[in-house]
Amino acid sequence: MPDYKRATLQDDDGPEPAGDGSASPDSMEVRSAPTRSIPFLSILPGPSPHPQPEPACSRVGSRSRTGSQVGFRKGPAPLVSRLASRSHLELVLCIIAISLALLFSIAVVALAIQYRRDPSHSTCLTDACVRVASKILEALDVEADPCQDFYQYSCGGWIKRNPLPNGRSKWSTFNSIWDQNQAIMKHLLENTTFNSSSEAERKTQRYYLSCLKEQRIEELGSQPLVELIDKIGGWNITGSWNQTSFMEVLKMVSGTYRATPFFTVYVGPDSKSSNSNVIQVDQSGLFLPSRDYYLNKTANERVLAAYLEYMVELGTLLGGLPEPTRLQMQQVLDFETQLANITVPQAERRDDEKIYHKMSIAELQVLAPTIDWMDYLSYALAPLELADTEPVVVYGDTYLQQVSDLINSTDRSVLNNYLIWNLVQKTASSLDQRFETAQERLLETLYGTRKSCTPRWQTCISNTDDTLGFALGSLFVKATFDRDSKEMISEIRAAFEVSLDQLDWMDEATRQAAKEKADAIYDMIGFPDFILDNKELDDVYDGYEVSEDSFFQNMLNFYNFSAKVMADQLRKPPNRDQWSMTPQTVNAYYLPTKNGIVFPAGILQAPFYARNHPKALNFGGIGVVMGHELTHAFDDQGREYDKEGNLRPWWQNSSLEAFKNRTACITEQYSHYTVHREKVNGRQTLGENIADNGGLKAAYNAYKSWLQKNGEEKRLPALELTNHQLFFVGFAQVWCSIRTPESSHEGLVTDPHSPDKYRVIGTLSNSRDFVEHFGCPLGSPMNPGKHCEVW
Repeated sequence: MPDYKRATLQDDDGPEPAGDGSASPDSMEVRSAPTRSIPFLSILPGPSPHPQPEPACSRVGSRSRTGSQVGFRKGPAPLVSRLASRSHLELVLCIIAISLALLFSIAVVALAIQYRRDPSHSTCLTDACVRVASKILEALDVEADPCQDFYQYSCGGWIKRNPLPNGRSKWSTFNSIWDQNQAIMKHLLENTTFNSSSEAERKTQRYYLSCLKEQRIEELGSQPLVELIDKIGGWNITGSWNQTSFMEVLKMVSGTYRATPFFTVYVGPDSKSSNSNVIQVDQSGLFLPSRDYYLNKTANERVLAAYLEYMVELGTLLGGLPEPTRLQMQQVLDFETQLANITVPQAERRDDEKIYHKMSIAELQVLAPTIDWMDYLSYALAPLELADTEPVVVYGDTYLQQVSDLINSTDRSVLNNYLIWNLVQKTASSLDQRFETAQERLLETLYGTRKSCTPRWQTCISNTDDTLGFALGSLFVKATFDRDSKEMISEIRAAFEVSLDQLDWMDEATRQAAKEKADAIYDMIGFPDFILDNKELDDVYDGYEVSEDSFFQNMLNFYNFSAKVMADQLRKPPNRDQWSMTPQTVNAYYLPTKNGIVFPAGILQAPFYARNHPKALNFGGIGVVMGHELTHAFDDQGREYDKEGNLRPWWQNSSLEAFKNRTACITEQYSHYTVHREKVNGRQTLGENIADNGGLKAAYNAYKSWLQKNGEEKRLPALELTNHQLFFVGFAQVWCSIRTPESSHEGLVTDPHSPDKYRVIGTLSNSRDFVEHFGCPLGSPMNPGKHCEVW
């Protein structure tokens, strides 16, 4: 959660986190964006739920949203192509409808036979049970041995029936739900009777409509960005450069327009004093997803070549001559490579205690003297008055020291080109089709995506979610949210606390402190209350000007507005009820500085949760998600924070050593998994692997407790699974997914989560309950004999 990097390039739309511990400088502060939080997953949904024909697209591309990264869009085909696509789609839908009707008829007959053979009537034959049983059965590969490969057993059918949609590098349950959520929001915003009494909701509709005005965007072409560059002082690549001072350009690019060259600056809760906000500085500055893309040149030769072509094409679209542009962009790429060389890998940044460095602005000036920090911070946080004694938390002091030296030794023209390039790549997604096409070519190389004609409205919904997400969330929640899902978290928490009593490796003092922390975890489910109060909601977005006529200007206005909101937080205490994700987001997270867990309304739906589904599926779905986030409070990073959300030592040495021994088992286990002959990084994924294992155990124990109180459930028809087995199948099918080899590589390099397949296999092969209920023999792949267990 929002461990976000503005310079990250990802092609999946929708809300998702990254893994560098920094946060989005553009996220609204009501999202608690600057805090260091831990998400349930990192790559999330995007547009286009189904494969489509490939006519020429009028606007193509993709945008990403990790709260802070480059934004890409896609758009509709020309009218003739859209009509052709529609005719094809109608034919496909007709065939599907007939097939489903036939299957349903067969299923009904089969169920009638089964019902007659079931004198005790222990089978659930409600409409909901029949439908969910059909979906589960369709996703299974019944020919596969569950004890050999449970992922193939659970997801083989799903993978066979879900070819990767065009324009996507990954397709999963999360993508499907996000597409459904987008369709709901589209309907709400395009409703001809839209007449909200909330100004924030009206701004949301105006912003969305400005994004839909493609003809206006095409008419403007590159003009809005050219004018912005001229306002800042020009760009040597596209014309005269007036040699404006380095600091002046840095302040404009980073402070006003919220790009993140060299470093990112934000305001958020102090990890060691969580009841106060503090200025925080972290490493950033790379456009490609990871330093590995720059440094491992042999493996990433095609990506680097495509990135350079992208840089050159954008430079020429903005007025640069081809050869001088190529020469200067190569210099910028070489400079980014030097930045990558001093950037600390994420696997080495997992100990918050080690990377936390609190100092004054005066001390920061000594550490990194090339930057005039008082000048920069005073500008970025205006109108606040700062003294050189103002505290700053630095995550990565060595990096800042080295980046200062690098700036000092680099030609000023290269620095200026790099700064303006940061602004260009941040804003180009709001320009015309030529920029979209250039972005798409890079995405194809980087992620293996194929051309797609994704409807423009989906791109605009995601852009609106980025900018006015809580006002959009107000509309979404009023239309969809089921409050009954709030009950389960207390059952998961109780099961987790019971397991603490059973740990033989933890001393009593640490155990008691851990139970107090678990009991103190603050849960927020569905949405923040303020979004349903028009006045409070309007106050959040007060000062943000939105016009229906200028999408590019709306974007610039938001950068300015978010900077002011961030500055306003510095002299205020953190708000415990702030959210880092919008209500419609298909994700969840744990926030260490608040000791809080958050489950947005977007994920509280099938297959994670449905009121009329068996409890086995609900506990295996949203129950595991809840257990996952709760366990993050006790993973290798979360365990460093106490019950008040403060970073401090609270473990006895003996328990800490035992904890490290047990986590070493998980690190080793996952490091042996491979995808396309490339190994999973067990250190980088340790926290998420701990959470996956702990979450499954807590959810299953909670389900057993529910059964003790309520008795056995009726079984689903046709599946021949006990409800205990159904729990594990339901959990596994949440992670059914497909992705391109390029996207898989990117995930292995950047994602703090293991690949979906190993989130299933790794977790279940450690579960003795799973082994028992599926009868997996000792020595089989799903019961290797060695079970890594922390919580």
